[in-house]
This record gives sequence, structure tokens and C-alpha cells, in this order.
Amino acid sequence: MDYSRPELADRLAAEYVAGTLRGPARRRFEALLPAHATLRAATRAWQDRLMPLTGVVEPAKPSAAVWQKIEQRIQPAHAPATNAPTGWWRQLAFWRAFSGIAALAVVSLSVLLAVPGPAQAPIIVVLSSTAPADAGAVVPASFVASISADGRAMVTKPLVNVSLQADKALELWSVPPSGAPRSLGLISASGATVFSKRKVLEGTAALAVSLEPPGGSPTGAPTGPVLFVGKLTL
Repeated sequence: MDYSRPELADRLAAEYVAGTLRGPARRRFEALLPAHATLRAATRAWQDRLMPLTGVVEPAKPSAAVWQKIEQRIQPAHAPATNAPTGWWRQLAFWRAFSGIAALAVVSLSVLLAVPGPAQAPIIVVLSSTAPADAGAVVPASFVASISADGRAMVTKPLVNVSLQADKALELWSVPPSGAPRSLGLISASGATVFSKRKVLEGTAALAVSLEPPGGSPTGAPTGPVLFVGKLTL
């Protein structure tokens, strides 16, 4: 495989930085990085685009069940009971603190390596539901779109998961000040979606999400109801 091809390097780097490149493929990519300047440059470029967007993603706390499994691995359930004091290296509190410090160190190092100077803040678009609210109720925002300052990358994420039928999908549209909207692609109803469009901001006055068939609109224009809309303010 020719990793010097810019389009291949860019695609692999985007998946690597976004976290969708996993397992053996991810380990192989990391092993190739030291020897391929094209891959390193593409990876740095995607880190520059996506790193500022992490500031709008709320951290998720592990559930009690996750910590319980970690504790069971550190001290298996079949181990004989003892009143002897447990070593600090076996204590769950220590590993919780250590994992937090290690994660912070990794993130800090990534920021230092990927963003040598001040990073420009992303542009945030809040897409609100178009459904009518009950009397006195407030319609909550349902999607947040984070666009890199250069308009070359975007992440969308629902604030509350959207329930969809199996034969339906959500499609994101760029709405111009006048004229027909253009499709930016399908988005997840329950998680983050990463876009690598080079013209997200160009000619966009608002973003909209419509309900479409599984493969997206067959006509190049919204065919189902528009569920969410958000105005783009630069």
C-alpha cells in the first residue's frame, strides 16, 4: 500500500485522530508513523483541526459497574480474605487517581505536540427542534455542531439521543442565504459524527437536519420533514 499518496494518508489520519481506526489497523498505523513523513503531516493536520473541538464534548464518568470490574481485576473475588493492610499499589483509590493523572498527561502531551500555538476556538451551532412545544414548555436544543475555525472539519453530537425507525436516517444540510440547500452527509442519532468537508462555512447561513431514507435523500434535496435547525453566526 502506497502510504505516500496524499488522499490515502489523509483518510487514514482522519480515522486515527477521530478514534474510528481501531484494533490491528490502529497499531499498524502507529508503527508506520515514524517512517512516513506524509502520514505524520496528515496526522498533525487532523489534530490541529479536531483538537479544539474536544472542548465542547462533555467528559463521561465511568459507571459504578466499570469501577467494580477494575477492582475485581486488581483483587480477584476468589482471593482469601485478610485483615492485613492492602498495599498502596493494590488500592482502588490509587489506581483511580493514577488513571486520571495518566489520562491528563496524555491529553496535555497531545495538545503540546499537536497545537504549538494558541488554537482558534471552534464555531458552535446549536440546532433546535422544529416540533411545536407544549404551552409554557421550552423546546430543548437537540444537536450541537462544532466547526473548526478554518471550516475544514466539523463534529455533530445529539444532546439527547433521537429515536429513529429502522428505515429512517438523519441527514445534515447546509442552508444558504438563498437557493437550495446542499447535503453534508448523514449524521448519527446517538453519537458523534466527524466530517472532513473543506467548505462547511462557505455559503452557509444555517444548518438543518431532515428525516430521510437510510441512504440519504435520493433527490439531492430534503425529502422528509426538517427536524432540527440552527443559525450559523460568524
